[in-house]
Amino acid sequence: MTVDALITETASRLFGEQCTHSAIQQAEANGGAPEIWQAFAETGFPWISLPEEAGGSGGTLLDALEVLRLVGYYAAPIPAAETGILGGWLLASAGLALPEGIVTVAPGSTSETSTDTISVSDDGVVTGTAHMVPWGRHAERLALVGNGIVASVPAAAATISHATSLGGEPRDTLTFDGVQADIAPAPDGVDADALKFRGALSRVALMAGAMEKMSQLTVSYTNEREQFGRPVARFQAVQQHLVWASQDAALTRMAADSAGREANRGDARFEIASAKLVANQAATRATKACHQAHGAMGMTQEYELHHSSRRLWTWRSEYGGVREWSAWVGQLATAQGADGLYPLIAGGSARL
Repeated sequence: MTVDALITETASRLFGEQCTHSAIQQAEANGGAPEIWQAFAETGFPWISLPEEAGGSGGTLLDALEVLRLVGYYAAPIPAAETGILGGWLLASAGLALPEGIVTVAPGSTSETSTDTISVSDDGVVTGTAHMVPWGRHAERLALVGNGIVASVPAAAATISHATSLGGEPRDTLTFDGVQADIAPAPDGVDADALKFRGALSRVALMAGAMEKMSQLTVSYTNEREQFGRPVARFQAVQQHLVWASQDAALTRMAADSAGREANRGDARFEIASAKLVANQAATRATKACHQAHGAMGMTQEYELHHSSRRLWTWRSEYGGVREWSAWVGQLATAQGADGLYPLIAGGSARL
């Protein structure tokens, strides 16, 4: 199964027109870009992969991941992942209504080190605090899952403390004091663990786009800038940086595509965990190479490289860092035994 080329073309044109350098800078200063979100929502892109009968736009998970890759490529300051394949998926899976506005989730609740205290009672009363909620101040609903329940909570009922990620996007704290939510039983396969893996997959797609853009910017810059009478891209030391950045961008794109295809078929825990680990490690190397090749120019607000690199460093820490996914993959591989290692690598999650 492949992605509809019209999706790629339309999303690229939309983001290319909307996500200018000044628009992204302004979004960071204002804590959001409602005009970009409005243009995005009018296309139906936020709800791709969600069933039409549930209020979604239809399409496949691969379609949604392609849109996320382009969100990452253009550094679009919008909650595309949260509204679609994360929060929207939770609500649609449980038969809860999809709102017209933004949906977000509490990613901290999927981490073993979370300090979240948020809980949902059997009758749907929500109490406690969720930290680092993406775009919390702009959300219409907060989707939660736990103890066999999916909850759709009115975000406006929360006390909201604003915070911002390294990437310049809202990561807010939402506190609820006995707020009534809409609830429904969580179907099989819809739980906090599943949300964590989908969240990791969303970040891999975003990171693949951001690394591709970062690599392209570096190639263009080093070919345009001259020193000692020739483009700096012709110097061997610089070429080494270009190769590292390009190979890490290609590696992350390949990992994202592989994990996306498997997730579209069914269980893809091994592929997603491996892809997030690959993307996290590649982000460190690629950022170093690209900033090194740019020199001081890459550190300025006036140049767009930081729109990609700062977001990469935010996304690599969300839904599991290098240590967490290394441990997960390592424990899984060890459990297969010596004879089961190659079948795991070759067969992936189908072998679990």
